[in-house]
Amino acid sequence: MRTRLLPLLIVLMAAVLLALGVPLAVSLAAAQQQKVVVDRIDDTARFASLAQFVTEPIGTAGVTAIRPPGAPRRSPSAAVDERQATLQKELARYYQVYGIRAGVFDRSGVPLAHAPEDWFLPARGELRRTFDVALASRPGHDPAQVWPWQRGRLVVAAPVIRDGDVVAVVVTDSPTGQMRARTLHGWLLIAAGEAAAMLVAVGAALRLTGWVLRPVRVLDATTHDIATGRLKSRVAAAGGPPELRRLARSFNEMADNVEAVLEQQRAFVADASHQLRNPLSALLLRIELLGLELPEGNAEVASVRTEGKRLAQVLDDLLDLALAEHASADLTLTDIGELTAERVDAWRPVAQDKGVRLTGRCPAVTAWADPVALSSALDAVIDNALKFTPSDEEVTVTVSSNGETSTIVVADGGPGLTEDELARIGDRFWRSSRHQNVHGSGLGLSISRALLTAGGGSIEYAHHEPRGLRVSVRLPRSAPHA
Repeated sequence: MRTRLLPLLIVLMAAVLLALGVPLAVSLAAAQQQKVVVDRIDDTARFASLAQFVTEPIGTAGVTAIRPPGAPRRSPSAAVDERQATLQKELARYYQVYGIRAGVFDRSGVPLAHAPEDWFLPARGELRRTFDVALASRPGHDPAQVWPWQRGRLVVAAPVIRDGDVVAVVVTDSPTGQMRARTLHGWLLIAAGEAAAMLVAVGAALRLTGWVLRPVRVLDATTHDIATGRLKSRVAAAGGPPELRRLARSFNEMADNVEAVLEQQRAFVADASHQLRNPLSALLLRIELLGLELPEGNAEVASVRTEGKRLAQVLDDLLDLALAEHASADLTLTDIGELTAERVDAWRPVAQDKGVRLTGRCPAVTAWADPVALSSALDAVIDNALKFTPSDEEVTVTVSSNGETSTIVVADGGPGLTEDELARIGDRFWRSSRHQNVHGSGLGLSISRALLTAGGGSIEYAHHEPRGLRVSVRLPRSAPHA
């Protein structure tokens, strides 16, 4: 659940940070550009004041200049030339210091003064459009936003007005390298802040999901333990929301009730099996005595004797199952290869009597198990394999280890089971309808599962190719938790 909840929280937090960071980055870029535009507007206004009385190109006569009081008389042409020279000098110094192209152009686009000297007003483009807007004395539009990955320039123009008429236009063409560098630097700071905020948010999300899901993880682990037969497991007190803590308490109460009911059931089965054994033993003894009074080979007596022994076997199996489900496992680090080899040798005479080849490949492999319980479980599995394997077929027992588990595989050459039968194998008293004539109570594999589950092991059933049943007993190789 955490792997699904945590990415969702991270995506939501990332969306929030992006929703805050992107407008902040856009506004930062706009602020940087606006600052440059305002500076260029101030510069063009200053140049416009200098160019107010320079209305014709250099060398053109007929321009009237205003003479300040007390100033010596000079010819109009000399005054214009002096103002043009001063304006040209200012523009050249401005270009030299800031690298910004600037010029004063008359209404037809002819330069009155400009720097650098090889810069002229183009016939079309952004420069020309800005010039036309200023020449018409209309409010200038803001230049298009220049982003850090673009190599655009900023063009700002201001009209030169004399006697209410626009007589010239001052145009500045600014490079944007420094502005884009400052914008990029600001964006990097924003990105660093966003990354730091994201790390903090991820840490908070980890703590939050851990706090919320800790009771869920404990509940899940406890549920798995109970499902696998460890009925003593309970949900330990943990943090988390109050609703989950109440759920944990309710689960413990439910587990206590279920364990009490199962304990009563086990006690009833054990007591009933034990109490029925004595009358059944007496009954079988009387049948044997009765058989001595009847002719030898009486079919009815033999049938009653067989059914009585079968009933005694069922009672013994019920008692074994009740004890297996009730008893706790005494786990030790066991050489299951050696133990399995002993059980194979013990069952080999039975296999030889049936004409079945019983082979074992049992290398030295260790696992945590209860040796007595494992021996009983293997006896039940091998006995079941020998029952259903016809003569001249083979039953193989293989021991192996893989990672954290050790496995004992018993494969027979019998008729096998269908998919539906595989789903039911191991249930109490269940036997396939095709094998009702085979001796047995239907409790052997149930006893094996109970014995293995108590020690943290498991038993699985599958098809064995080309035919037969494959039973896999899995045991943990790591030490059990306290």
